[in-house]
Amino acid sequence: MPTSTAKSEATRELLVSTALRLFREIGYEKTTMRAIATAASVSTGSAYYYFASKDDLVHELYRSLQEEHRTRALPLLREGQNLGELLKIVLNTGIDVMGSYHDFGSNFIGIVIKPSATTSPFGSESAVARARAISLFRQAVLMSRPQPPLAIRDDLPELLWYASMGVTLFWVYDSSPGQARTRRLIDQAAPLMSKLVILSRLPVVRKIVEDIVQLIRGTRQ
Repeated sequence: MPTSTAKSEATRELLVSTALRLFREIGYEKTTMRAIATAASVSTGSAYYYFASKDDLVHELYRSLQEEHRTRALPLLREGQNLGELLKIVLNTGIDVMGSYHDFGSNFIGIVIKPSATTSPFGSESAVARARAISLFRQAVLMSRPQPPLAIRDDLPELLWYASMGVTLFWVYDSSPGQARTRRLIDQAAPLMSKLVILSRLPVVRKIVEDIVQLIRGTRQ
């Protein structure tokens, strides 16, 4: 017989999966807590017991997307590829995973930029999911050839993750069919980022890259 803890976890997972399905099917605005509860065949009170609002479910969406992104991207990475090709894989699979949520994207941005938002990818509540996302870029860096300069190698995955946040923001507001402009941006930006990393061996470029790395380190304090 399932324990109360197991039942509780099952109910929580049911609410999450139901909310994510409704976000995709009817959009964020129409997905109320009552609608989630009804679709999941639980009481509205039970839904509020697990999640104070549907905004809290956005955090679960972020976590779910990060895990699916890793699952899709990791098998495609091949050791020995240049960093630009690996970045294309990571960034494009990220867009693939988010694709069905595009209409919800602007709502997501509006939620996470609130100063009090626990759903922000940059906040402490998202630390685990953020670390998982950064580790995917770390894997790409480790598998790339030639290897990035040692001076920036440890910080590069986080820097690339920040760049991916910029790509995500571009994708959110990309109204082109199938978000084709975002795909072009990735195809053009990934090789440029790779070249910049390699050129960071040169003194004049190294100073710029090191300044960026110091800026990233400062955000951790």
